[in-house]
Formats: sequence, structure tokens, C-alpha cells
Amino acid sequence: MTRIAHLSSPKPQRRPARPLFIGHEIYRRSNFGPKHPLSVPRVPATIDLCRAMGWLADAQYFESAPASPAEIVRFHDPYYLQALRRGERALELPPEDRERYNLGSLENPIHDTMYSRPATSAGAVLNGVERLGSADAGLVYSPAGGTHHGRPDRASGFCYFNDLALGLLRLKDLGFERILYIDLDAHHGDGVQDAFAGDPGVFTLSVHEEKRWPFTGGLHDTEGGTACNIPVPRGLRDSEFDLIIDEIVVPVGERYAPEVVVLQCGSDALADDPLSRMELSNCAIWRGVSRVIELAPRILVTGGGGYNPWSVARCWSGVWATLNGFAIPDGLPRAAIAVLRGLRWNRAAGKNPPAHWFDTIADIPGEGAVRAPVQALVERAYQDHVKKK
Repeated sequence: MTRIAHLSSPKPQRRPARPLFIGHEIYRRSNFGPKHPLSVPRVPATIDLCRAMGWLADAQYFESAPASPAEIVRFHDPYYLQALRRGERALELPPEDRERYNLGSLENPIHDTMYSRPATSAGAVLNGVERLGSADAGLVYSPAGGTHHGRPDRASGFCYFNDLALGLLRLKDLGFERILYIDLDAHHGDGVQDAFAGDPGVFTLSVHEEKRWPFTGGLHDTEGGTACNIPVPRGLRDSEFDLIIDEIVVPVGERYAPEVVVLQCGSDALADDPLSRMELSNCAIWRGVSRVIELAPRILVTGGGGYNPWSVARCWSGVWATLNGFAIPDGLPRAAIAVLRGLRWNRAAGKNPPAHWFDTIADIPGEGAVRAPVQALVERAYQDHVKKK
């Protein structure tokens, strides 16, 4: 029987009124290569769109320093770290390093920010955690974070470091004893789950597409009661996602009673993303975020997957609006339209993009009733993770 520890919770503390946004200019020049799915301006476009919408005040935005080597080796092998630094400087690595550390492939290419970019996203997550721990902020948003596949001694799934694992370890160091990690990416958060498997102080919950890379995170994969996995079928609709949030994610979170929630908010579950077969609108993601942030007094939200520059920027800017309580308008100011019209995408869908990618933030809401397989999945998950004690 699956059990969720820590069923009692202190009363939530009142959050400071304004969330904080962490960004950096390195994401404007970082380039994985012309054929890589991450060679799209995701974070810069999100920052620019939030500013163009009037949602991002100067007082809420800051840049953090890269994580130091000493901070990174809290989770990662120091020899792996050194290989990344050598690859960044020389733009090449010997065959034995490529094989040992899973570098130099189309998945994890050698490039001129292969160390400094993930070190910067790790530094942002760590800085955000410190601000949560010191009560400087109750909500922190770092859209460049969310590299949930990274392994201690190798790259995996476009992730060179695991900034989330580093952040969760720092939260534990700060004395937090009940940490809930929620992953909404289309791909299972295998690196984070494996890093904290069996740890009663970190509960991992992942909603992801079944039978998709990394092919982990089955329904009965509970890591002894410290994980909950919801592998959903292709074509997941808004109504089905809403049901999963309402019937599984929120009740599991309420029972675990976390002191802090870390939310990985990948946008590759959207209908317009090329690397999944899920059919969500960004409106469903925003509704999920609005529910999740009520589960604890301290929340860190990161990005994650997402490979269509228009859908990522619109989704993640809407996440920021949700964290601030801003309404999503029907139309856009000229400055916001200019940001969206300035984006480029080297795929077939980018050659003739639909009009709503340019002139709206919100997607057209998905339609359709909850399908029988999803209803059955929710019922099984409910029995395993909510009803049983």
C-alpha cells in the first residue's frame, strides 16, 4: 500500500505580495546548434513578452550569479564538471569523455556555453531557494530552470546539470523537512525522482505522457511511497488535465502537507509542441499552476521542456501573470505583438504560423470530454495515493 508521510501541517504563512523573477542575458546568446530543439529563444522571449505586457516590474526582476563548482558538486561528479568546462573552452572532447559523460551527441551537443549556461540556471534555482528560505519571497519564478533529467555523472535529455536536484538539496540543508516536487513536463522527471527515491522528506509527483522518453514513471512506480506518477495517454485534453489536478495532484499535495513546493512547469505538453503528443492549451497549465501554488506558503516555479518558441513564451509569460494574479487580456499591446512577430523557428510549423501565435497570449481552450482510459487512470491513482492511508 502506498503511504504518504507527514499528514499534519503548520498553518500556511502569509506570502509577500510580489513574486520574484530570475533571468539572465546568457540565454540570448547560448546556442545548442541549428538542429537542436533548444535552439529557440525561450527565456528571452518570455522576459521580453512579460515586460511588453507591463507585467514585469524592475523591482521584481533580478539576475543571479552562476552556481559555483563547490555548489555544483553537491550533486554532480567533479570529473564530469571538469569535462563540461573543457568542452566549453575547446569545443571538443576526446571520445572517452563523450562516451562516459554522454556528451557530443545531437541530444547533448558540445557548445560554447555547455558549462556556463547550466551553471547559470543552477545558480538561479539556488538563489531562489535562498530567498524562500530567508523569507525574502514566497513565490520565485525561474523559467530557465527545470533540467530534471540531469544525472550526477552525465548529461541526459538536453540537461547537463540537474538544477532541481541542487535546489531540493539546498532546501533540505536549510531545514525544510516536507518538500513537494511537482513535475508537469510531458517527459517524466526521472533524474529528480531517482535522486530522492526513498527520501521521506521529498515527495515527487510527475504528470507525463506514457510510452515517451525516458520511458520511466509508471503508475505503480512509487519508490516506497515517496513518488506518485501519472502516465497519461496521448491526446490529453484540458478537461482531463483539470481532472488530474483536482482529483490527484491537489489531494496528494494536501495530504503530504509540504512546507515548500517546487513546481517544474515544462510547456511541452501543449498541443503546439513538437516533442509530445499531448493536446493541452496553456489555459489548462495556468489553472494547474493556480491550484498548486495554494499548497504551501513557499513556492519555486521553474520552466522545463518546451520547443515551440511561440507556445513557450506565451505559456511561461502566462505562468508569471498567474503567479501575480494578473488577468490575461484578449488582445495585446503593440510591443507584445512585436516580440511575438520577432520570433523565428527553423521547423515546418514556423514557416506559416497561425495568427493566434502572434496576437494572443491564451490558446483556444481544448475541448472534449474525459476519455474512459483517463478516468480509469485517475481512479487507480486515487485508490493508491489519496484514498489509502
